[in-house]
Amino acid sequence: MEFILPLLLILPFVGAIITLFMGGERAKYAKFTALVFSVATLALAIVLMTMDYVTMGMSEVWIQTDFFVMNFALAVDGLSILMVFLTALLVTVVVIFSFEEGDRPNYYHTLLLLMELGLMGVYLSADYFLFYIMWEITLIPMYFMISWYGGPRRHYSAIKFFIYTHIASLVMLIGIFAMVFQAGIINGGIADFSFAAVAAASPMFAETFQVLVFGLLFFGFIVKMPVVPFHTWLPDAHVEAPTGGSVLLAGVMLKMGSYGILRVCIENFGYGAIQWQWVMIILGIVSMIYGAYACIAQKDLKKMVAYSSISHMGMVLIGIGVLSQTGVEFAIFQMFAHGLITAVLFMVCGLAGHNIGTREIPLLGGMAKMMPKWAFFMMFGFMASLGLPGLVGFVAEFGILYALWEFIANTEYMWMIVFGMISMMLTAGYYLWSMQRTLFGDLTDKIDFETGVHGGPVHDISKYEFLAMTIMILLIALFGIMPSLATDFIMPYAVGLI
Repeated sequence: MEFILPLLLILPFVGAIITLFMGGERAKYAKFTALVFSVATLALAIVLMTMDYVTMGMSEVWIQTDFFVMNFALAVDGLSILMVFLTALLVTVVVIFSFEEGDRPNYYHTLLLLMELGLMGVYLSADYFLFYIMWEITLIPMYFMISWYGGPRRHYSAIKFFIYTHIASLVMLIGIFAMVFQAGIINGGIADFSFAAVAAASPMFAETFQVLVFGLLFFGFIVKMPVVPFHTWLPDAHVEAPTGGSVLLAGVMLKMGSYGILRVCIENFGYGAIQWQWVMIILGIVSMIYGAYACIAQKDLKKMVAYSSISHMGMVLIGIGVLSQTGVEFAIFQMFAHGLITAVLFMVCGLAGHNIGTREIPLLGGMAKMMPKWAFFMMFGFMASLGLPGLVGFVAEFGILYALWEFIANTEYMWMIVFGMISMMLTAGYYLWSMQRTLFGDLTDKIDFETGVHGGPVHDISKYEFLAMTIMILLIALFGIMPSLATDFIMPYAVGLI
Protein backbone atom coordinates (compact mmCIF):
# COMPACT_ATOMS: atom_id res chain seq x y z
CA MET A 1 0.00 0.00 0.00
CA GLU A 2 3.03 2.30 -0.33
CA PHE A 3 1.34 3.94 -3.31
CA ILE A 4 -0.77 5.97 -0.84
CA LEU A 5 2.21 8.16 0.06
CA PRO A 6 2.91 9.53 -3.45
CA LEU A 7 -0.83 9.81 -4.07
CA LEU A 8 -1.02 12.28 -1.18
CA LEU A 9 1.22 14.51 -3.30
CA ILE A 10 -0.15 13.65 -6.73
CA LEU A 11 -3.81 14.39 -5.96
CA PRO A 12 -3.31 18.02 -4.82
CA PHE A 13 -0.91 18.64 -7.71
CA VAL A 14 -3.31 17.32 -10.34
CA GLY A 15 -6.19 19.20 -8.72
CA ALA A 16 -4.15 22.42 -8.78
CA ILE A 17 -3.35 22.03 -12.48
CA ILE A 18 -6.99 21.41 -13.37
CA THR A 19 -8.36 24.35 -11.36
CA LEU A 20 -5.65 26.64 -12.75
CA PHE A 21 -7.03 26.26 -16.27
CA MET A 22 -10.67 26.59 -15.25
CA GLY A 23 -10.94 30.24 -16.24
CA GLY A 24 -13.79 32.16 -17.81
CA GLU A 25 -17.17 30.45 -17.57
CA ARG A 26 -15.61 27.38 -16.01
CA ALA A 27 -14.28 29.30 -12.99
CA LYS A 28 -17.52 28.72 -11.07
CA TYR A 29 -16.81 24.98 -11.14
CA ALA A 30 -13.30 25.31 -9.69
CA LYS A 31 -14.64 24.94 -6.16
CA PHE A 32 -16.20 21.57 -7.00
CA THR A 33 -12.95 20.34 -8.53
CA ALA A 34 -10.98 21.49 -5.49
CA LEU A 35 -13.50 19.84 -3.17
CA VAL A 36 -13.26 16.51 -4.99
CA PHE A 37 -9.46 16.43 -4.86
CA SER A 38 -9.24 17.68 -1.28
CA VAL A 39 -11.81 15.15 -0.05
CA ALA A 40 -10.00 12.36 -1.91
CA THR A 41 -6.72 13.40 -0.24
CA LEU A 42 -8.42 13.49 3.16
CA ALA A 43 -9.87 10.02 2.58
CA LEU A 44 -6.39 8.67 1.78
CA ALA A 45 -4.98 10.31 4.93
CA ILE A 46 -7.69 8.64 7.04
CA VAL A 47 -7.02 5.29 5.38
CA LEU A 48 -3.32 5.75 6.12
CA MET A 49 -4.10 6.24 9.81
CA THR A 50 -5.88 2.88 9.94
CA MET A 51 -2.94 0.96 8.44
CA ASP A 52 0.44 -0.17 9.70
CA TYR A 53 1.97 3.06 8.44
CA VAL A 54 5.11 2.68 10.59
CA THR A 55 6.51 0.07 8.20
CA MET A 56 5.43 2.03 5.13
CA GLY A 57 7.81 4.03 3.00
CA MET A 58 9.26 4.37 -0.48
CA SER A 59 12.54 5.60 -1.93
CA GLU A 60 13.79 6.07 -5.47
CA VAL A 61 17.10 7.61 -6.51
CA TRP A 62 16.37 11.07 -7.87
CA ILE A 63 19.72 12.79 -8.51
CA GLN A 64 23.06 10.97 -8.28
CA THR A 65 26.63 12.14 -8.88
CA ASP A 66 30.08 11.01 -7.78
CA PHE A 67 29.73 13.15 -4.66
CA PHE A 68 26.12 12.96 -3.48
CA VAL A 69 22.79 11.24 -3.98
CA MET A 70 19.34 12.71 -3.55
CA ASN A 71 16.28 10.52 -3.27
CA PHE A 72 12.57 10.85 -3.84
CA ALA A 73 11.87 9.25 -0.48
CA LEU A 74 8.60 9.36 1.45
CA ALA A 75 7.72 7.96 4.87
CA VAL A 76 5.32 8.56 7.73
CA ASP A 77 5.54 7.92 11.47
CA GLY A 78 4.00 9.03 14.74
CA LEU A 79 5.37 12.56 14.37
CA SER A 80 4.03 13.18 10.89
CA ILE A 81 0.82 11.15 10.68
CA LEU A 82 -1.34 13.69 12.54
CA MET A 83 0.16 16.56 10.55
CA VAL A 84 -0.70 14.75 7.32
CA PHE A 85 -4.27 14.27 8.53
CA LEU A 86 -4.52 17.86 9.78
CA THR A 87 -3.27 19.26 6.45
CA ALA A 88 -5.79 17.26 4.44
CA LEU A 89 -8.58 18.13 6.88
CA LEU A 90 -7.96 21.88 6.93
CA VAL A 91 -7.65 22.19 3.16
CA THR A 92 -10.99 20.39 2.78
CA VAL A 93 -12.65 22.56 5.42
CA VAL A 94 -11.23 25.76 3.86
CA VAL A 95 -12.60 24.75 0.45
CA ILE A 96 -16.05 24.26 2.02
CA PHE A 97 -15.79 27.50 3.98
CA SER A 98 -14.76 29.41 0.83
CA PHE A 99 -17.46 27.90 -1.37
CA GLU A 100 -18.89 31.34 -2.12
CA GLU A 101 -15.53 32.90 -3.04
CA GLY A 102 -16.18 34.95 -6.17
CA ASP A 103 -12.84 36.65 -6.81
CA ARG A 104 -10.94 34.54 -9.37
CA PRO A 105 -12.05 31.29 -7.72
CA ASN A 106 -9.93 29.13 -10.01
CA TYR A 107 -6.71 30.85 -8.89
CA TYR A 108 -7.83 30.84 -5.25
CA HIS A 109 -8.41 27.09 -5.21
CA THR A 110 -5.23 26.44 -7.19
CA LEU A 111 -3.25 28.20 -4.45
CA LEU A 112 -5.02 26.15 -1.76
CA LEU A 113 -4.14 22.88 -3.46
CA LEU A 114 -0.55 23.95 -4.11
CA MET A 115 -0.20 24.74 -0.41
CA GLU A 116 -1.51 21.27 0.35
CA LEU A 117 1.10 19.79 -2.00
CA GLY A 118 3.94 21.63 -0.27
CA LEU A 119 2.74 20.89 3.25
CA MET A 120 2.19 17.21 2.52
CA GLY A 121 5.65 17.08 1.00
CA VAL A 122 7.26 18.54 4.12
CA TYR A 123 5.54 16.07 6.44
CA LEU A 124 6.09 13.04 4.20
CA SER A 125 9.67 13.68 3.02
CA ALA A 126 12.36 11.21 4.07
CA ASP A 127 15.14 12.96 2.15
CA TYR A 128 16.59 16.33 3.15
CA PHE A 129 16.77 17.73 -0.37
CA LEU A 130 13.13 16.85 -1.03
CA PHE A 131 12.27 18.22 2.41
CA TYR A 132 13.84 21.57 1.54
CA ILE A 133 12.21 21.75 -1.90
CA MET A 134 8.78 21.13 -0.39
CA TRP A 135 9.53 23.63 2.38
CA GLU A 136 10.14 26.31 -0.24
CA ILE A 137 7.10 25.31 -2.30
CA THR A 138 4.82 26.24 0.59
CA LEU A 139 6.08 29.84 0.49
CA ILE A 140 5.04 30.56 -3.09
CA PRO A 141 1.27 29.93 -2.96
CA MET A 142 1.03 31.59 0.47
CA TYR A 143 2.80 34.66 -0.87
CA PHE A 144 0.32 34.97 -3.74
CA MET A 145 -2.62 34.13 -1.47
CA ILE A 146 -1.78 37.13 0.70
CA SER A 147 -0.74 39.41 -2.15
CA TRP A 148 -3.76 38.69 -4.39
CA TYR A 149 -6.57 38.12 -1.91
CA GLY A 150 -5.45 40.03 1.18
CA GLY A 151 -6.34 43.34 2.78
CA PRO A 152 -5.16 46.91 2.12
CA ARG A 153 -1.53 46.25 3.19
CA ARG A 154 -1.38 42.87 1.49
CA HIS A 155 1.68 43.53 -0.69
CA TYR A 156 3.79 44.74 2.24
CA SER A 157 2.70 41.79 4.40
CA ALA A 158 3.31 39.24 1.63
CA ILE A 159 6.82 40.52 0.97
CA LYS A 160 7.63 40.64 4.69
CA PHE A 161 6.37 37.08 5.10
CA PHE A 162 8.48 35.89 2.17
CA ILE A 163 11.68 37.69 3.22
CA TYR A 164 11.56 36.49 6.83
CA THR A 165 10.76 32.87 6.07
CA HIS A 166 12.95 32.56 2.97
CA ILE A 167 16.06 33.96 4.65
CA ALA A 168 15.48 31.64 7.59
CA SER A 169 15.14 28.68 5.24
CA LEU A 170 18.45 29.58 3.56
CA VAL A 171 20.17 29.44 6.95
CA MET A 172 18.44 26.10 7.49
CA LEU A 173 19.77 24.93 4.11
CA ILE A 174 23.35 25.67 5.19
CA GLY A 175 22.75 23.51 8.25
CA ILE A 176 21.31 20.71 6.11
CA PHE A 177 24.31 20.72 3.77
CA ALA A 178 26.74 20.71 6.69
CA MET A 179 24.91 17.81 8.33
CA VAL A 180 24.58 15.72 5.16
CA PHE A 181 28.15 16.13 3.95
CA GLN A 182 29.54 15.46 7.41
CA ALA A 183 27.45 12.29 7.51
CA GLY A 184 28.86 11.36 4.10
CA ILE A 185 32.41 11.68 5.43
CA ILE A 186 31.56 9.52 8.44
CA ASN A 187 29.84 6.89 6.32
CA GLY A 188 32.93 6.69 4.12
CA GLY A 189 31.12 7.31 0.86
CA ILE A 190 29.16 9.85 -1.08
CA ALA A 191 26.83 12.20 0.78
CA ASP A 192 23.37 10.64 0.97
CA PHE A 193 20.56 13.14 1.66
CA SER A 194 18.21 10.47 3.01
CA PHE A 195 17.02 10.78 6.61
CA ALA A 196 18.19 7.22 7.29
CA ALA A 197 21.79 7.82 6.12
CA VAL A 198 22.16 10.96 8.24
CA ALA A 199 20.57 9.28 11.27
CA ALA A 200 23.05 6.40 10.98
CA ALA A 201 26.00 8.79 11.13
CA SER A 202 24.63 11.32 13.62
CA PRO A 203 25.84 9.53 16.80
CA MET A 204 29.40 10.13 15.57
CA PHE A 205 29.02 13.87 14.99
CA ALA A 206 31.58 15.87 16.98
CA GLU A 207 30.22 17.81 19.93
CA THR A 208 31.25 21.24 18.61
CA PHE A 209 29.77 20.39 15.21
CA GLN A 210 26.49 19.39 16.84
CA VAL A 211 26.19 22.65 18.78
CA LEU A 212 26.94 24.85 15.76
CA VAL A 213 24.75 23.04 13.22
CA PHE A 214 21.94 22.64 15.72
CA GLY A 215 21.99 26.44 16.03
CA LEU A 216 21.77 26.98 12.26
CA LEU A 217 18.85 24.60 11.88
CA PHE A 218 17.15 25.82 15.04
CA PHE A 219 17.20 29.43 13.78
CA GLY A 220 15.56 28.42 10.52
CA PHE A 221 12.81 26.57 12.33
CA ILE A 222 11.98 29.08 15.09
CA VAL A 223 11.45 31.88 12.56
CA LYS A 224 8.83 29.66 10.96
CA MET A 225 7.03 28.86 14.23
CA PRO A 226 7.50 31.89 14.93
CA VAL A 227 9.32 32.53 18.20
CA VAL A 228 9.96 35.95 19.77
CA PRO A 229 11.90 38.02 18.64
CA PHE A 230 11.49 36.66 15.08
CA HIS A 231 7.71 36.86 15.16
CA THR A 232 6.86 40.23 13.64
CA TRP A 233 6.00 38.86 10.20
CA LEU A 234 3.14 36.75 11.58
CA PRO A 235 0.62 39.38 12.81
CA ASP A 236 0.99 41.33 9.56
CA ALA A 237 0.56 38.22 7.44
CA HIS A 238 -2.51 37.08 9.37
CA VAL A 239 -4.24 40.45 9.43
CA GLU A 240 -3.92 40.89 5.67
CA ALA A 241 -4.37 37.27 4.55
CA PRO A 242 -7.79 36.00 3.45
CA THR A 243 -9.50 33.69 5.92
CA GLY A 244 -8.52 30.51 4.09
CA GLY A 245 -4.88 31.58 3.98
CA SER A 246 -4.88 32.41 7.69
CA VAL A 247 -6.38 29.01 8.57
CA LEU A 248 -3.66 27.13 6.69
CA LEU A 249 -0.89 29.46 7.83
CA ALA A 250 -1.69 29.07 11.53
CA GLY A 251 -3.15 25.58 11.35
CA VAL A 252 -0.36 23.69 9.62
CA MET A 253 2.30 26.02 8.19
CA LEU A 254 3.55 27.25 11.58
CA LYS A 255 3.86 23.61 12.65
CA MET A 256 6.57 23.12 10.04
CA GLY A 257 8.92 24.90 12.44
CA SER A 258 8.27 22.72 15.47
CA TYR A 259 8.15 19.65 13.22
CA GLY A 260 11.59 20.54 11.87
CA ILE A 261 13.06 20.99 15.36
CA LEU A 262 11.93 17.49 16.29
CA ARG A 263 12.61 15.78 12.97
CA VAL A 264 15.98 17.32 12.20
CA CYS A 265 17.48 18.87 15.33
CA ILE A 266 16.40 16.55 18.14
CA GLU A 267 16.63 13.32 16.14
CA ASN A 268 20.19 13.97 14.90
CA PHE A 269 21.87 16.14 17.54
CA GLY A 270 21.44 14.65 20.99
CA TYR A 271 24.38 16.50 22.51
CA GLY A 272 23.48 19.71 20.70
CA ALA A 273 19.93 19.51 22.01
CA ILE A 274 21.18 19.31 25.59
CA GLN A 275 23.42 22.35 25.06
CA TRP A 276 20.56 24.33 23.53
CA GLN A 277 17.97 23.09 26.03
CA TRP A 278 17.73 26.20 28.17
CA VAL A 279 17.65 28.43 25.10
CA MET A 280 14.61 26.49 23.88
CA ILE A 281 12.87 26.69 27.26
CA ILE A 282 13.57 30.40 27.79
CA LEU A 283 12.53 31.36 24.26
CA GLY A 284 9.39 29.26 24.70
CA ILE A 285 8.50 31.00 27.97
CA VAL A 286 9.18 34.46 26.52
CA SER A 287 7.00 33.71 23.49
CA MET A 288 4.25 32.22 25.65
CA ILE A 289 4.07 35.26 27.98
CA TYR A 290 4.74 37.96 25.39
CA GLY A 291 2.16 36.57 22.95
CA ALA A 292 -0.51 36.40 25.65
CA TYR A 293 0.33 39.87 26.98
CA ALA A 294 0.27 41.39 23.48
CA CYS A 295 -3.21 39.95 22.91
CA ILE A 296 -4.65 42.18 25.63
CA ALA A 297 -3.56 45.33 23.78
CA GLN A 298 -5.09 44.37 20.43
CA LYS A 299 -8.21 46.04 19.07
CA ASP A 300 -8.43 43.85 15.95
CA LEU A 301 -9.89 40.39 16.62
CA LYS A 302 -7.73 38.77 13.97
CA LYS A 303 -4.52 40.35 15.23
CA MET A 304 -5.39 39.17 18.75
CA VAL A 305 -5.75 35.60 17.51
CA ALA A 306 -2.47 35.95 15.59
CA TYR A 307 -0.61 36.87 18.78
CA SER A 308 -2.33 34.01 20.58
CA SER A 309 -0.70 31.66 18.06
CA ILE A 310 2.72 32.99 19.09
CA SER A 311 1.83 32.23 22.72
CA HIS A 312 0.61 28.71 22.00
CA MET A 313 3.58 27.86 19.78
CA GLY A 314 5.80 29.05 22.64
CA MET A 315 4.21 26.30 24.71
CA VAL A 316 5.14 23.81 21.99
CA LEU A 317 8.77 24.92 22.19
CA ILE A 318 8.72 24.48 25.98
CA GLY A 319 7.41 20.93 25.55
CA ILE A 320 10.20 20.14 23.11
CA GLY A 321 12.82 21.90 25.20
CA VAL A 322 12.35 19.86 28.35
CA LEU A 323 13.56 16.84 26.32
CA SER A 324 11.29 14.31 28.00
CA GLN A 325 8.84 11.77 26.61
CA THR A 326 5.95 13.63 28.22
CA GLY A 327 7.13 16.96 26.86
CA VAL A 328 7.58 15.70 23.29
CA GLU A 329 4.28 13.80 23.33
CA PHE A 330 2.24 16.79 24.41
CA ALA A 331 4.19 19.24 22.27
CA ILE A 332 3.11 17.21 19.24
CA PHE A 333 -0.41 16.98 20.63
CA GLN A 334 -0.44 20.76 21.09
CA MET A 335 0.63 21.19 17.45
CA PHE A 336 -2.39 19.12 16.43
CA ALA A 337 -4.78 20.73 18.93
CA HIS A 338 -3.77 24.26 17.98
CA GLY A 339 -4.34 23.43 14.33
CA LEU A 340 -7.92 22.39 15.05
CA ILE A 341 -8.71 25.33 17.31
CA THR A 342 -7.07 28.07 15.31
CA ALA A 343 -9.08 27.10 12.23
CA VAL A 344 -12.27 28.05 14.07
CA LEU A 345 -10.71 31.20 15.49
CA PHE A 346 -9.63 32.59 12.13
CA MET A 347 -12.90 31.62 10.48
CA VAL A 348 -14.77 33.56 13.18
CA CYS A 349 -12.47 36.57 12.75
CA GLY A 350 -12.78 36.44 8.97
CA LEU A 351 -16.56 36.39 9.21
CA ALA A 352 -16.50 39.47 11.43
CA GLY A 353 -14.77 41.35 8.65
CA HIS A 354 -16.94 39.95 5.85
CA ASN A 355 -20.39 39.86 7.46
CA ILE A 356 -20.20 42.76 9.89
CA GLY A 357 -17.72 44.98 8.11
CA THR A 358 -15.21 45.38 10.93
CA ARG A 359 -13.03 43.32 13.25
CA GLU A 360 -12.41 46.27 15.58
CA ILE A 361 -13.45 45.21 19.10
CA PRO A 362 -14.30 48.77 20.29
CA LEU A 363 -16.84 49.10 17.45
CA LEU A 364 -18.65 45.88 18.32
CA GLY A 365 -21.01 44.95 21.12
CA GLY A 366 -24.13 42.87 21.64
CA MET A 367 -23.47 40.90 18.46
CA ALA A 368 -24.90 37.72 20.01
CA LYS A 369 -28.34 39.25 19.44
CA MET A 370 -27.67 40.00 15.79
CA MET A 371 -25.57 36.92 14.86
CA PRO A 372 -26.26 34.09 17.34
CA LYS A 373 -24.66 31.32 15.25
CA TRP A 374 -21.48 33.33 14.78
CA ALA A 375 -21.48 34.14 18.50
CA PHE A 376 -21.73 30.44 19.39
CA PHE A 377 -18.73 29.49 17.27
CA MET A 378 -16.72 32.41 18.64
CA MET A 379 -17.43 31.35 22.23
CA PHE A 380 -16.63 27.72 21.49
CA GLY A 381 -13.35 28.55 19.74
CA PHE A 382 -12.23 31.01 22.42
CA MET A 383 -13.07 28.57 25.22
CA ALA A 384 -11.16 25.79 23.48
CA SER A 385 -8.13 28.05 23.01
CA LEU A 386 -8.07 29.22 26.63
CA GLY A 387 -7.99 25.57 27.76
CA LEU A 388 -11.51 24.73 28.89
CA PRO A 389 -11.56 21.16 30.32
CA GLY A 390 -13.24 18.71 27.99
CA LEU A 391 -11.85 20.35 24.87
CA VAL A 392 -8.63 19.49 23.08
CA GLY A 393 -6.70 22.60 24.17
CA PHE A 394 -6.92 21.68 27.85
CA VAL A 395 -5.29 18.27 27.36
CA ALA A 396 -2.40 19.70 25.34
CA GLU A 397 -1.63 22.62 27.63
CA PHE A 398 -1.97 20.59 30.83
CA GLY A 399 0.44 17.99 29.45
CA ILE A 400 3.07 20.58 28.53
CA LEU A 401 2.87 22.34 31.89
CA TYR A 402 3.13 18.98 33.65
CA ALA A 403 6.22 18.17 31.59
CA LEU A 404 7.74 21.53 32.58
CA TRP A 405 6.94 20.82 36.23
CA GLU A 406 8.61 17.39 35.93
CA PHE A 407 11.71 19.07 34.53
CA ILE A 408 12.08 21.72 37.26
CA ALA A 409 10.47 19.93 40.24
CA ASN A 410 13.73 18.89 41.89
CA THR A 411 15.78 21.93 40.92
CA GLU A 412 16.26 25.49 42.13
CA TYR A 413 14.11 26.66 39.22
CA MET A 414 10.80 25.47 40.63
CA TRP A 415 9.60 29.08 40.64
CA MET A 416 9.48 29.00 36.82
CA ILE A 417 6.16 27.15 36.93
CA VAL A 418 4.61 30.53 37.76
CA PHE A 419 5.07 31.51 34.11
CA GLY A 420 2.63 28.78 33.13
CA MET A 421 0.09 30.16 35.58
CA ILE A 422 0.59 33.71 34.30
CA SER A 423 0.10 32.54 30.71
CA MET A 424 -3.15 30.76 31.56
CA MET A 425 -4.51 33.78 33.43
CA LEU A 426 -3.60 36.19 30.62
CA THR A 427 -5.12 33.86 28.04
CA ALA A 428 -8.38 33.55 29.96
CA GLY A 429 -8.36 37.30 30.48
CA TYR A 430 -8.01 38.45 26.88
CA TYR A 431 -10.47 35.89 25.54
CA LEU A 432 -13.17 36.57 28.13
CA TRP A 433 -12.69 40.33 27.87
CA SER A 434 -12.93 40.28 24.07
CA MET A 435 -16.07 38.13 24.18
CA GLN A 436 -17.69 40.42 26.74
CA ARG A 437 -17.01 43.50 24.62
CA THR A 438 -17.92 41.86 21.30
CA LEU A 439 -20.91 39.64 21.99
CA PHE A 440 -22.69 40.90 25.08
CA GLY A 441 -24.18 44.08 26.43
CA ASP A 442 -26.17 46.55 24.40
CA LEU A 443 -26.13 46.24 20.64
CA THR A 444 -23.55 48.63 19.19
CA ASP A 445 -24.74 51.83 17.54
CA LYS A 446 -21.45 52.30 15.67
CA ILE A 447 -22.40 49.97 12.81
CA ASP A 448 -25.09 50.46 10.17
CA PHE A 449 -26.71 47.03 10.18
CA GLU A 450 -28.86 47.82 7.17
CA THR A 451 -26.05 48.92 4.86
CA GLY A 452 -23.34 46.55 6.04
CA VAL A 453 -19.91 46.22 4.52
CA HIS A 454 -20.93 45.16 1.02
CA GLY A 455 -24.01 47.30 0.63
CA GLY A 456 -26.31 44.67 2.13
CA PRO A 457 -27.59 44.04 5.63
CA VAL A 458 -25.36 42.43 8.24
CA HIS A 459 -26.14 38.73 8.29
CA ASP A 460 -25.24 35.58 10.20
CA ILE A 461 -23.09 32.79 8.79
CA SER A 462 -24.01 30.87 5.63
CA LYS A 463 -24.69 27.15 5.42
CA TYR A 464 -21.23 26.43 4.01
CA GLU A 465 -19.52 28.39 6.76
CA PHE A 466 -21.72 26.67 9.33
CA LEU A 467 -20.78 23.23 7.97
CA ALA A 468 -17.04 23.99 7.94
CA MET A 469 -16.96 25.25 11.52
CA THR A 470 -19.25 22.48 12.78
CA ILE A 471 -16.79 19.88 11.51
CA MET A 472 -14.00 21.59 13.41
CA ILE A 473 -15.79 22.02 16.75
CA LEU A 474 -16.92 18.39 16.70
CA LEU A 475 -13.30 17.30 16.29
CA ILE A 476 -12.17 19.72 19.01
CA ALA A 477 -14.66 18.10 21.39
CA LEU A 478 -13.90 14.54 20.22
CA PHE A 479 -10.14 14.79 20.74
CA GLY A 480 -10.70 16.66 24.01
CA ILE A 481 -12.88 13.88 25.40
CA MET A 482 -10.83 11.07 23.84
CA PRO A 483 -7.25 12.37 23.48
CA SER A 484 -5.99 8.80 23.09
CA LEU A 485 -7.29 8.96 19.51
CA ALA A 486 -4.29 11.21 18.87
CA THR A 487 -1.80 10.27 21.59
CA ASP A 488 -1.85 6.61 20.54
CA PHE A 489 -0.18 7.72 17.31
CA ILE A 490 2.28 10.04 19.05
CA MET A 491 3.41 7.94 22.02
CA PRO A 492 5.54 5.34 20.15
CA TYR A 493 7.46 8.15 18.47
CA ALA A 494 8.03 10.05 21.74
CA VAL A 495 9.23 6.88 23.49
CA GLY A 496 11.65 6.12 20.69
CA LEU A 497 13.00 9.66 20.48
CA ILE A 498 13.95 10.36 24.11
